[in-house]
Amino acid sequence: MSDQPTDLRETVRRRYAAAAVQAAEARTGCCGPEPVEVDDTFGGALYPADERATLPAEAVAASLGCGNPTAVAELREGERVLDLGSGGGIDVLLSARRVGPTGKAYGLDMTDEMLALALANQKKAGATNVEFLKGTIEAVPLPADTVDVVISNCVINLSTDKPAVFAEMFRVLAPGGRVGISDVVADDALSPAQRAERGDYVGCIAGALSFTEYRRGLEAAGFTDIEITPTHTVADSMRSAIARATKPTG
Repeated sequence: MSDQPTDLRETVRRRYAAAAVQAAEARTGCCGPEPVEVDDTFGGALYPADERATLPAEAVAASLGCGNPTAVAELREGERVLDLGSGGGIDVLLSARRVGPTGKAYGLDMTDEMLALALANQKKAGATNVEFLKGTIEAVPLPADTVDVVISNCVINLSTDKPAVFAEMFRVLAPGGRVGISDVVADDALSPAQRAERGDYVGCIAGALSFTEYRRGLEAAGFTDIEITPTHTVADSMRSAIARATKPTG
């Protein structure tokens, strides 16, 4: 019998490995690597032009997210930030600049090809307050109370064990730490089957939680001050959304 969660994870890994190779290979025009093919609701175009201009072109080309979590997380000088599913490193490199030399930006990814691309982009950017880690977002290879902020860009919807992801986010955050995530979320009226009709799992659609499910998942992990705000439509009754939450200090 097929192990569906394992099969889905491997499907996701292959898709993002191929995206990393595409961004890193010489598929270039006059202005650098062409972006991985996605529609205008995903990818590097969701970042301001002045931010894109400061980054290695390969980091922008490999962006497959549905938002700009570094902006919504309101990062501050000296903070420690973790990006779940860091891909080619675009959000880690932007975070590293926001937290400055006294801060630290971690990137976590399970795909060797993405990690290799991210390390190359880190070198090109000259970022010294950055560390990329190999692992899954369901089992973060960092101790408890390690970071001040957790960000992620359209990755949690890809997990087959979202309660584990929310629990890991809570564990690694220091008391008073916060979450600033961009993710795809379904309208509450849509059943899981209806979500699957609108797109596949690796396309960030079939695995999306509803707004109520997302809130309940964060609450179950222990988060408070939860806000889930839709930003733009990515499919019929499916939204890119900003999720914010806080780990209590008590």
